[in-house]
Amino acid sequence: MEKEFIEVRVRGRNTLVPCWHIDGKTVIALGRWVKIARVHEEEWMEGEVVNDPESLVGQLKETRFPAHVFTFLQKPPDTEPKYPFQFDWDNFAVIQIKSFDDWWQKLPQESRKNTRRSVKRGVAVRAVDIDDDLIRGIREIYNETPVRQGKRFPHFGKDFTTVKREVSTLLDRSGFIGAYYGSELIGFIKLVYMGKIASILHIVSKNAHYDKRPTNALIAKAVEICSQKEISYLLYGHYTYGRKTRSPLIEFKKRNGFEEVRVPRYYLALSFWGRVVVGLRLYRGWLGLLPSGVVNFMVDVRSRFFSRITSKSGRSESEVGAVEQAKLVGNIS
Repeated sequence: MEKEFIEVRVRGRNTLVPCWHIDGKTVIALGRWVKIARVHEEEWMEGEVVNDPESLVGQLKETRFPAHVFTFLQKPPDTEPKYPFQFDWDNFAVIQIKSFDDWWQKLPQESRKNTRRSVKRGVAVRAVDIDDDLIRGIREIYNETPVRQGKRFPHFGKDFTTVKREVSTLLDRSGFIGAYYGSELIGFIKLVYMGKIASILHIVSKNAHYDKRPTNALIAKAVEICSQKEISYLLYGHYTYGRKTRSPLIEFKKRNGFEEVRVPRYYLALSFWGRVVVGLRLYRGWLGLLPSGVVNFMVDVRSRFFSRITSKSGRSESEVGAVEQAKLVGNIS
C-alpha cells in the first residue's frame, strides 16, 4: 500500500490530504476528531465503489490506516441493501430517462413554460468542447457574485489557471453544455458519464440573465443528450443534504423532474474509537444529529442574514459579498 498526497475540496477549499492506493482504489481520510476514510471521487466512479468491502477493510486495519471509520455507498439503480453492515440512508436526485418526451410531459406546466421562455428570449443551448474560450466564460460566471443560494460561493475570485485546472478533471468521460445569449456564455453544465448513468458535476448560470431561465434550458438539453446516448439515469447531487429538507434548490430539482432515490451508505469501524463512533452514529456530525426543523431554521436565518445586509446597504448581492469577503481577510474594518 503506497502513501501519497492528493488535492481534494474541503468546505470549498482545495486541500492536500494523504491518500493510499489499495486494490486499484485511492482511499483518503478526512476529519479531525472522527477521521472517516472513503474511496476518492466515489460519486464519479462507474459501477460498484467497493467490490469486496471486507477485504479492503481488512487491509486498512493491517496497515493501521489513519482513520476511525470506512464508508462507502451503493448507487442507483442498486438501492436495496446488499451488505450486512451498519448503514444510513443516503440519497440522490435522479431523473429516470425513458425518453425526452416522457420526461417533458411529466414536468409541471410552469417548468415547461420556463424552458420555452429561454428560447423565446434568445438563449441558445448546445454541447460544447472545452477550450480556453469556454474556460474564460466559466470564470466570468464564477466571478459574477461571491454569494449564491444564501451562502458564499467557493469558486468566486479564482484566476484563469485555477479554473482551467479544476474544470478539466475527468475529461475522458465528461461533456459540457453551454447556454449562450449572443456570444456570451451565461450558463453551463459539466456532465460525467458512468455507463448508463450521467451525473451533473457542476451547473451554474449568471444571475444577471435569470429572466431568460438558462438553467431550465440546460437541464432540458442534458436530458435530451442523455436520451440520445441511451443513458438511463441523470443524477444531480443529493436531493436533500443531511437534515436540510427545505431549500430553493430542492424545489428547483423537483420542478425539473428529479426525484429522491435513497441508497444505503455503509459505515465500518477500523478501530476501538471507530466502533464507538459507528455505535453512536457520531459520523453524522453535529448538524446530522440535530432535528431537521432546527437545521432548516438555521439555513433560513443564514439566507435572511445575507438578504438583510443587501437591503440595508442598498448594494447588490455581489457588492455585499465582496465587502464581507474583504472583512474576512482583514482588508477593511
